Amino acid sequence: MHKIIIILLLLPVFMQAQETVKGKVLDENKQPLPGAGVVWENTSITTSTVEDGTFEIPYSTENMMLIISYVGYKTDTLHIMSPQYINHQLVPDNRVLGEVILDKTLASTRRSMVSATNTSTMGSRELLKAACCNVAESFETNPSIDVNFSDALTGTRQIRMLGLTSPYLLIAEENIPAVRGASQAYGLTFVPGTWVESIQVTKGAGPVINGYESISGQINYELIKPVNGDPFFLNAYAGMGGRYELNTHFTKKVSDKWSTSLFAHGNTRVGKYDMNNDGFLDNPLAKQINVMNRWQYIDAEKGWVSFINLRYMKDEKQAGQVDFDPDRDKFTTNHWGSEINTDKVDVSTKLGYVWPDMPYQSIGLQTAFNYHNQESYFGFNKYNIAQKSGYANLIFNSIIDNTLNKFAIGANAAYDNYDERVFIRFNANGSDYDRIDNSVGVFAEYTYDNADNFSLVLGGRFDVSNRLGAFATPRLHLRYNPWESGTLRVSAGRGKRAANIFAENQQYFGSSRSFNIFSAGGKLYGLDPEIAWNYGLSFTQNFPVFNKNAEFTVDFYRTDFQNQVVVDVFNSPRAVSFYNLDGKSYANSLQLELNYELTRHFNIRTAYKYYDIKTDYASLGSIEKPLQAKHRFFANAAYETHVHEGGKQWKFDLTYNWLGKQKLPYTGSNPAGYQMGDYSPAFATLNAQVTHSFSSVFEIYVGGENIGNYRQTNAILGANEPFGSYFDTSLVYGPVFGQMYYAGLRFKVK
Repeated sequence: MHKIIIILLLLPVFMQAQETVKGKVLDENKQPLPGAGVVWENTSITTSTVEDGTFEIPYSTENMMLIISYVGYKTDTLHIMSPQYINHQLVPDNRVLGEVILDKTLASTRRSMVSATNTSTMGSRELLKAACCNVAESFETNPSIDVNFSDALTGTRQIRMLGLTSPYLLIAEENIPAVRGASQAYGLTFVPGTWVESIQVTKGAGPVINGYESISGQINYELIKPVNGDPFFLNAYAGMGGRYELNTHFTKKVSDKWSTSLFAHGNTRVGKYDMNNDGFLDNPLAKQINVMNRWQYIDAEKGWVSFINLRYMKDEKQAGQVDFDPDRDKFTTNHWGSEINTDKVDVSTKLGYVWPDMPYQSIGLQTAFNYHNQESYFGFNKYNIAQKSGYANLIFNSIIDNTLNKFAIGANAAYDNYDERVFIRFNANGSDYDRIDNSVGVFAEYTYDNADNFSLVLGGRFDVSNRLGAFATPRLHLRYNPWESGTLRVSAGRGKRAANIFAENQQYFGSSRSFNIFSAGGKLYGLDPEIAWNYGLSFTQNFPVFNKNAEFTVDFYRTDFQNQVVVDVFNSPRAVSFYNLDGKSYANSLQLELNYELTRHFNIRTAYKYYDIKTDYASLGSIEKPLQAKHRFFANAAYETHVHEGGKQWKFDLTYNWLGKQKLPYTGSNPAGYQMGDYSPAFATLNAQVTHSFSSVFEIYVGGENIGNYRQTNAILGANEPFGSYFDTSLVYGPVFGQMYYAGLRFKVK
């Protein structure tokens, strides 16, 4: 706290007035052009337009010629005599071009040098590297996110950041909280990868605008905008294991101000595969239908912009023994099986207004209404949860005197109605955990940015919740560039959340474990809410090596839990216990990352990660986190040939992941044949993909995952006696299926 006070006392030193040129860049239809380049001639002072087409760049009497450029448009040079506001419209470049060779391509993953938060952006080119079929599978090439399998039944990827699982992340869709509550286990698998335009990954406690729940970080994915979408897009995918997917997008400009897109996605998995010969399916049989209609309204002259999203999704999974037939074997001891059926309906809206004569001032309203219903069983265990949610967020942005000092204020409200029933082994009556959660909060965030080497974001919010009480959430982010090519960031913040212990730990339903809850008198399952502080330090240095660009980043983050809901799988292999922390719990994360442009169009990314994560368990003392490798190494090599006439091009991508040994849950009191030891072995996986573009509108890709064919042979404990006392499908530390190859095509009409 004393550091924050010192920063506030020194703040006036940094708040020296600086004049700027502000403006907006529009296309031929007077629509905003995000990503347009703005640079002072013969200088390195540059910026780019944001989503609404606006920009801001420092002004100096030494600089008079401002260059504005955008791909496909004629570059304009403006003579600027004084600080002013510019409303500039670019003209399309209609010249017929021959062969075009780009000397430098935009990085598929970018880390901002000027943002106060430690945020990296995965663009559409990055998302296509692994032919990701849903967002949960799109992080294989991102070193900041760890991707693990949650169990040996569903094949679902579980993501982690800073060593903590996804419930400690705030996962948002276009800054509206999306994966939470009932959707924690499978929510990211319900978002097709081809629908996504970009993903922003923020380490540490993020801004307070979106809520108070984030502890280890925030993930925000942006969907393709109707105004920018292709009239038609098709992606077809087929993979080993009988997995097939089809994605189509249709976009139409209805009028000068209205555009709409229809997204349709379907996938199925029809093959029964048991590569490790344990009698269980390595991947579930599955089918999903997912449809979304998206509308966008823009009136740039009057400053209005709006989005309306309507979505329906139905997902069905069948897992268990190869010979399991649900019509014949459900709730019998003939064969062990599981079904997970989910229906989702989502409606969200965004309405924003930007003052035409004051582009730095805006007001926006976000709303979302969701219905999520999951009915599932795992052998004789049953878990049903239905969630009806409403969310509203009102934000006002403006400046204090000048654009060096910005602020945002607002209020949001959330409502969740849960209908939750849990049946554990032959308990015919089950347990009901029906409830209503609601909260109302206000927030304020101040940003100082001198448009050069220093920026500060200081935010706070105050919320009142029927489940969490009344509480405050402070957050701080600071960025300082000690020299032109170096960036230092510091962050600190607090997060608070209520743990949905069953929805977040569904992997334990596929076992013979009993569920024990030790009440602390709290308002959710008898447990008190989780509270944690996150502190972070990051430094990035760019430097040349043999006249090529290199980037080195070191991150260190620490999460300290004041209170935590402990998920205890160490006390007994036949039980999972939930209780509040009595002692210490922390997570230290160190990441060293080196990126290098080896040659033109040939980039290498490497990262080493070290985790020190420990929790005090009741009567056991401090133990490291289970199923979490202390040491991880990541490497990605990407090469692209020149783009030849007509859009012909080859792309090659290779990703290597090495995971050190992992602490395993306790199985020592089981009979010898049902024990797994204390640690897993270290292992590595290798993924590769080759893409060939025949033209700018058609391409094919082939690839392989886990090419080294590493498999965890004992993925299911007690597979020979699935109705016995030692059966457990949750002890997964590595791949189950082994190597997998796939192929697909993409076609679009521009």
